Amino acid sequence: METRRITWWALGALLVGMIGGAWLAQAQVGWLDGLIAVLDPVGTVWINAVRMTIIPLVVSLLIAAVASSGSLRAMGRLGGAAIAFFVVTLTVITVYTALLTPMLLSGLEIDAESSARLRATATAGAQQVATTVRGMGGLSQRIIELIPPNPIRAAADAALLPLVVFSLIFGAALSRVEAAQREAVTNVLRGISDAMLMIIRWVFVAAPVGVLALATVVGARLGFDAIKAAGWYVGTFALLMIGVAVMVYVAAIALGRVPLRQFAAAVGPAQVIALGSRSSSAALPAMIDAARDVLKLPQPIVSFVLPMALAIFRVSVPISFILGALFLGKLYGVEISGGQIASLGLLSILLSFSVPPVPSGSLFVMAPAFVELGLPVEGVAILIALDVIPDLFKTATIVTAHMSSAVVVTRLAR
Repeated sequence: METRRITWWALGALLVGMIGGAWLAQAQVGWLDGLIAVLDPVGTVWINAVRMTIIPLVVSLLIAAVASSGSLRAMGRLGGAAIAFFVVTLTVITVYTALLTPMLLSGLEIDAESSARLRATATAGAQQVATTVRGMGGLSQRIIELIPPNPIRAAADAALLPLVVFSLIFGAALSRVEAAQREAVTNVLRGISDAMLMIIRWVFVAAPVGVLALATVVGARLGFDAIKAAGWYVGTFALLMIGVAVMVYVAAIALGRVPLRQFAAAVGPAQVIALGSRSSSAALPAMIDAARDVLKLPQPIVSFVLPMALAIFRVSVPISFILGALFLGKLYGVEISGGQIASLGLLSILLSFSVPPVPSGSLFVMAPAFVELGLPVEGVAILIALDVIPDLFKTATIVTAHMSSAVVVTRLAR
């Protein structure tokens, strides 16, 4: 089955699963728990099959790319161009969010019943949130952990950013080894990356089944009432993320000089996997495949810039910070000033490069900043509870931004 047809089948499965699961939950059918018990492991098995390729694929591609580079200085320029694009893009998104969000939330009125329901959700998860935040440590701790004392442990913990740092250092060292030895290692690494890409092609054939299972479980657990309870927040988040998606498409077309149809065809499979799995990392193999075969990007871009973008480039973080703070301010009656929004925006750019690889990781990162604004840490649990729908927009837009960064950096490198 060709990739485009699988993409459409998977999109249909996503819609059917979300709507069908919510309808079954509302109808309170007696066999719903049994259905979830069957579908939950099916979706988990599918997404695990995708995720099992991530660590070996990223490490092998990065090491081989750096070690095979004729000049480490050239790789440094490539990385510098990527970082510059990331920072400029995040700055534009921060300004855009800070200007639009207060207007979009100006008409929000939260009645007593909705507030009580949201507070109950927060109370149920508050202890878990507080424990997670304390366990993460401060920014200095996350900087220290960029150099993994045990790379094998980092791989086991799926700590992607420390693995990227280790792979870059190892690749740089390997580039200084005698040519025959270096080529022997890089040939093995290329074989590993090619095998991982073959596995992901096999797994993608089952995408409609995996996405249907995942979406049905999410729809059943979320339900229509939960969607309505925070519809304004979710709608605002979605609207802001759609605006960001337009920005990164424009960047790919105008700055990267890639035709819209070609770029859309390349990013489509990755978007479907991101929507179905709520994981941008799970979409990396599809991005690498499309960047190489559809967009015909140079190998250093495919094997260096895309994994780098996956590790540190998250266009949703400024929206999560600013919208989350203003929404919780509305809920708890805390006034957030313009100066505080500006400080929060700057902080979101800095912290976006160190978001931990856990579900709703950016929400955990911003908890200490919210406390400083006078917002209760329990409010973060509310945002996590509401993160199901926004996360669909976040992951799809993030992978689109990753692909856009690849084509723009390719153009800048030329």
